[in-house]
Amino acid sequence: MMPPELQPRLFRPHITSSSGEPTLSSPNYSPHMTRNFIDRANATSRSNNSRFSPSSFAYNGRIAIALVPCAAFLLDLGGAPVIATLTIGLLISYIVDSLNVKFGAFLGIWMSLLASQISFFFSSSLFSSFNSLPLGLLAAFLCAETTFLIGCWSSLQFKWLQLENPSIVVALERLLFACVPFTASSFFAWATISAVGMNNSSYYFLVFACVFYWVFAIPRVSSFKTKQEAKYHGGEVPDDSFILGPLESCFLSLNLIFMPLLFHLASHYSVIFTSAATVSDLLLLFFIPFLFQLYASTRGGLWWVTKNSHQLQSIRIVNGAIAMVVIVICLEIRVVFRSFGKYIQVPPPLNYLLVTTTLLGGAAGAGASVLGMISSGLSSAIFTALAVIVSAAGAIVVGFPLLFTPLPAVAGLYFARFFTKKSVPSYFAFVALGSLMVIWFVMHNYWDLNIWLAGMFLKSFCKLIVANIIIAMVIPGLVLLPSKFHFLTEAGMVAHALLLCYIEDRFFNYSSIYYYGMEDDVMYPSYMVILTTLIGLAVVRRLFADHRIGSKAVWILTCLYSAKLAMLFLSSKSIVWVSAALLLAVSPPLLLYKEKSKSASKMKPWQGYAHAVVVGISVWFCRETIFDALQWWNGRPPSDGLLLGFCIVLIGLACIPIVALHFSHVLSAKRSLVLVVATGCMFILMQPPMPMTWSYHSEMIKAARQSADDISIYGFMASKPTWPSWLLIVSLLLILAAATSLIPIKYVVELRAFYSVVMGLALGVYISAEFFLQAAVLHVLIIVTMVCASVFVIFTHFPSASSTKLLPWVFALLVALFPVTYLLEGQVRIKTLSDNVAWGWDAGEEDKKVTTMLAIEGARTSLLGLYAAIFMLIALLIKFELTSLLREKVSESSGQSKTQGGARGMFPTRMRLMQQRRATSIQSFAIEKMSEDGAAWMPAVGNVATIVCFAICLILNIHISGSSSQAIFFLAPILLLLNQDSDLLSGFGDKQRYFPVILAISTYLALSSLYTIWEEVWFGGNTGWGIEIGGREWFFAVKNLALLILTAPGHIIFNRYVWSYTSKQSDASPMLTLPLSFAAVVITDVFQVRLLGVLGIVYSLAQYVISRQQYMKGLRYI
Repeated sequence: MMPPELQPRLFRPHITSSSGEPTLSSPNYSPHMTRNFIDRANATSRSNNSRFSPSSFAYNGRIAIALVPCAAFLLDLGGAPVIATLTIGLLISYIVDSLNVKFGAFLGIWMSLLASQISFFFSSSLFSSFNSLPLGLLAAFLCAETTFLIGCWSSLQFKWLQLENPSIVVALERLLFACVPFTASSFFAWATISAVGMNNSSYYFLVFACVFYWVFAIPRVSSFKTKQEAKYHGGEVPDDSFILGPLESCFLSLNLIFMPLLFHLASHYSVIFTSAATVSDLLLLFFIPFLFQLYASTRGGLWWVTKNSHQLQSIRIVNGAIAMVVIVICLEIRVVFRSFGKYIQVPPPLNYLLVTTTLLGGAAGAGASVLGMISSGLSSAIFTALAVIVSAAGAIVVGFPLLFTPLPAVAGLYFARFFTKKSVPSYFAFVALGSLMVIWFVMHNYWDLNIWLAGMFLKSFCKLIVANIIIAMVIPGLVLLPSKFHFLTEAGMVAHALLLCYIEDRFFNYSSIYYYGMEDDVMYPSYMVILTTLIGLAVVRRLFADHRIGSKAVWILTCLYSAKLAMLFLSSKSIVWVSAALLLAVSPPLLLYKEKSKSASKMKPWQGYAHAVVVGISVWFCRETIFDALQWWNGRPPSDGLLLGFCIVLIGLACIPIVALHFSHVLSAKRSLVLVVATGCMFILMQPPMPMTWSYHSEMIKAARQSADDISIYGFMASKPTWPSWLLIVSLLLILAAATSLIPIKYVVELRAFYSVVMGLALGVYISAEFFLQAAVLHVLIIVTMVCASVFVIFTHFPSASSTKLLPWVFALLVALFPVTYLLEGQVRIKTLSDNVAWGWDAGEEDKKVTTMLAIEGARTSLLGLYAAIFMLIALLIKFELTSLLREKVSESSGQSKTQGGARGMFPTRMRLMQQRRATSIQSFAIEKMSEDGAAWMPAVGNVATIVCFAICLILNIHISGSSSQAIFFLAPILLLLNQDSDLLSGFGDKQRYFPVILAISTYLALSSLYTIWEEVWFGGNTGWGIEIGGREWFFAVKNLALLILTAPGHIIFNRYVWSYTSKQSDASPMLTLPLSFAAVVITDVFQVRLLGVLGIVYSLAQYVISRQQYMKGLRYI
């Protein structure tokens, strides 16, 4: 039975609408926990009386933040087997979902996760890594639980599950919010410890536990429960609309408070009570999450304890005070006196008193402000006195002269006045006095040190830090100024971001310190870069949401803060400023045009050109950084062509937002963008030699390329002429320009002819110089071949008035050049070699002869590949043209039939019969139409090109793979390019398009089987060239020939069926051939015969299934 909170109201007659709903006058409900729910509740309310409301899961972002990194960590632990298993399973699920099989997709996802988890258990090394059976079992359980939670999250994405099983959906949502904080905090701590070690591991776990408690344990309204407007009195949400119940919330609170402590006890049990610092760790790990829990109660975190706001406030004050005292004392022992003792200028025991007063007083004031306790005159006076005492005590602790002690006290007074009365002049007075104290502290402690830090003197560095601190203190006061002074806030934020980027860049990239003749490395931690970036972006977002800064300031600040993250990946000295410049150039289309109306183009054309130019300049400014990145990736300096190619690609990718968001309706902009990216990709692939005038050789690039170790490490590499790569780049650019209509060859015949000749010349010269450099006699023939191919392809796709008469002769010339080029290549080399060979035997000449024969074989194989590609291109083009013509005929005939059917009121059955009869005559009509247009040669030429291409590929298969039997399955589909013509294949139609493929596979495998048997009999035995009756070879030949004959009926029957697709339902001949094929599979010794048997079984089953489907369709039609 379902719990009462999940049962519909129909089954809970004892609960009335009024008794279960809180009212405005209820004294037992805290207003703090409802502030975050009002908008969410009103936005998702429904007017119906149903208990459940099917809708999309509203918390995918929160779940993704927790589970996606966990899934990535699991894939990293499992390795390739888990990734392969999951990929295959998800691909199958996607295919099933695309077929609209809902339950199949749902089941496929769960089966994929189950299979990947089983694969994970077998492929991962959990037990060996932990070297402990209990820890290994616990880790395995954690991984399995994570996989289960991912499956639950995936299940919530199926809308049909919400409609059919609403209670299950609600339970899955509750399960996710209750379990994800446990799993995510454990996994994140595991990954962090794996990266940085066990030092401070308990505090890492504490941080993640607090984060995920805040994300999931704060009460949230369910995505699937109906929120009725009548239930919300004063913005309060009923308890049964929350995702988590009291029990789950209690467990999450216990996890937050006790799990970091228990983890520390388990991992550091041997040193727990060895010193005061270790005892302080225990207390901190308990009271910090406890204090965080009390703060979370201001957002509803303790709603399950009580709903009385006064009781909750009392709990916060009493327990918070105790926790704060303990935390302050422990921090003094653990951090302050341990790490910053040298800055405390007061002798004991007065130093303990003053430090405690400063820390505890500051914490008390902060806590009072968070809890909203500073509201009356008395509380304001107490807060002011506390601020004065804390400021004075802190100044005395750091050694501020007693004569000037009133200065920090007055600063605290002004700060308290600003906080209690919102006085902006008081805040600026506090900033002025606080700046003086900061300057004194820096000069007192660091000014006289002769240290070289981060590439500069310490004095210069102190100036930068002081300036940044003062700007950071001024910004909050600038924010409170009227809107006409918001430009000051923007200027201050930008100045602070620039100084922060400069300081962190010096710390991170110039990580060394020099003092008194000694040099040491210091490392600015990476997490500080990430932390300052996140804080900066959060402040920018908040200020923009409060309308304190404009969109341009947000654009600049976002780019500056994001550019700092590039330091974590590249070690270039100027990486921050280069990244900032690139982001400032790329991001305006994304950030600066949001508020404009959604018209066809938000940018003006001149603005688009200006942004593109700025992008190009910024990429050129980044060239040295790109050089560093490529050198790091390749392990050696990149060439000029590779560097230029990456710059061009980066320019194209950076211009995508401009085109996609603002000029998506401009076709020329899209074509130009494709051309730019393609140009860069070609430069990357080809890496052509660059002229000296195009190359940029800075001092850094020259120093990187002047390495004497390259030859000693990589050896001497023979140079190869790379100038032909320019011809290929020109050819590909011409193809792209024609495809995007930048060159109008479609409309100008003379330009088309010139274009085709230039294309052929460029490709011919490139192929000759790149692959046939030693055979100069072939250059002319190859160039003529490529010119003929180019002319034929271009004028077939864009015919002219006279091209239909000349193209068959061009194709005939192309076919005639094939054997001439193939034979001439070998004859010329052999004749040259025989003329140079002297009389008598010479070992050197024999080696030269062998080398020449191998070169001839290689060149002939390359020629075969070249001509196979040419004929394949021609066959594909003709197939495309004929298919387009047939499609036009079908559309014309269907349009006429619709018109006639509408005029005569024809019955649907008769119309279907007419369409079937018309479909059989479409191809004959198309052939007649091509005959009238003078293009009747196209099907015959396409067939010749297809057959020649297939024959060449068979020859290549024999030369390269030794006549592999599996290759026929990749080569036979070439025959799908055959067409119906009026001479060779007059009876061949679209219905018989699979017959040549099946026939070629069967014939090739049968001939290959005969050859294998003959080769085994005549060359495999020990008796020489012959066969002994009754011997092993004779028995082998008879057995396998008989089994080969047994496979013939199945192939013959299926080939006949594929030709006609007609068979009787009662015809059992396909199934009768199954035993014959099965016997061949089991008994034979020849792989080809076994393959024929397997195909025979597949053919028989396929014929039966297809015939059955045709029979059932016929019955439905009748």
